[in-house]
Amino acid sequence: MFDRRLVQYFDWWLLSLTLVLAGSGVFLIYSAVNAGDSSSLKGFWIRQLLWLSAGLVVMVASFLFSYKRLYRASPWFYAGALILLALVPLIGKTIGGSTRWLDLGIFVLQPSEPAKLAVILMLASYYARHVRPEGLGLRELMPAMAMAGVPFVLIASQPDLGTAGIIGLVALTMTLFVKIEKKTFLFLLILGFGIMPMGWYLLEDYQRTRIMMLFFPESDALGAGYHILQSKIAVGSGMLSGKGYMQGTQNIFSFLPEQHTDFIFSVLAEEFGFIGAIALLTMILLLIAFGFNIADACRDSFGTILAVGITAMIFWQSVVNIGMVTGLMPVVGMPLPLISYGGSSLVTVMVSLGLLMNISMRRFAIS
Repeated sequence: MFDRRLVQYFDWWLLSLTLVLAGSGVFLIYSAVNAGDSSSLKGFWIRQLLWLSAGLVVMVASFLFSYKRLYRASPWFYAGALILLALVPLIGKTIGGSTRWLDLGIFVLQPSEPAKLAVILMLASYYARHVRPEGLGLRELMPAMAMAGVPFVLIASQPDLGTAGIIGLVALTMTLFVKIEKKTFLFLLILGFGIMPMGWYLLEDYQRTRIMMLFFPESDALGAGYHILQSKIAVGSGMLSGKGYMQGTQNIFSFLPEQHTDFIFSVLAEEFGFIGAIALLTMILLLIAFGFNIADACRDSFGTILAVGITAMIFWQSVVNIGMVTGLMPVVGMPLPLISYGGSSLVTVMVSLGLLMNISMRRFAIS
């Protein structure tokens, strides 16, 4: 028998906000690829519409079944994600000097995007079995660190340090949420600070340069610092209300790098100014608030931790992307959820939000 509470508890506000954000993304991508002379990019907004249609289908599919089935199925999704990541260096497609994609004929997949959701599912399943009031000890944390560590290394080697970093931040957020024993936390904190300097020497030269450009972009204004400087000019020139839709000069004259993907927020800020930027930030914050509210209302550990992981993914991606384009963080390849061009990213986020709606629909169920 159909349970009417599934409709009663469905989060229509979350669905509406998702559609508004995704629609705004297509709106901005159209400007980003059509305002200037980038003829090779002019059809990208149509591709984004097609990906949005596919995303809607899989989003609906992701809340038609009980999310609790994923509790036992998580290892299969995780294993599939690892296989895809392992195939990238073998048969992956190289674009812009990085090998991050698999050409599947019909479409090109970026395996690191679904890998983020696979890690969240796996950690949620694992932590739900091991959570305890006093917190997790080192013995319980070691398998979880490996679960996040393997895809982290595979993605970082592509190289894609931005996406790898998001996996690390999301895993850390989920781990802190389920609680760590005090002595274990202190040990890991001291260990982390101890090995942090080694990380600098493990970075590639261009990665160290990007970090330095965060502080001294003017020292190489036409080289490594170009992206940050042009993005900050676009954001600042929008002032209060912006220059108008498709009227941003940084966008029109193609001064903005990757204006339809990583730097889409710069297009928004230049065309709609401070008011438009605040409007978008408000919607993203509402999305995050809805996610944490769903986690708080859920009655089982797996659903709660899963909702926290998904919300953390959207939060950290938004923070890193906006921090990057405003010169507060190093430039890394990081799409703005639901806004930036990219099929793999859009579909992954929509599936994730579909799972949030799934948890919200069934939050009344205890078992």
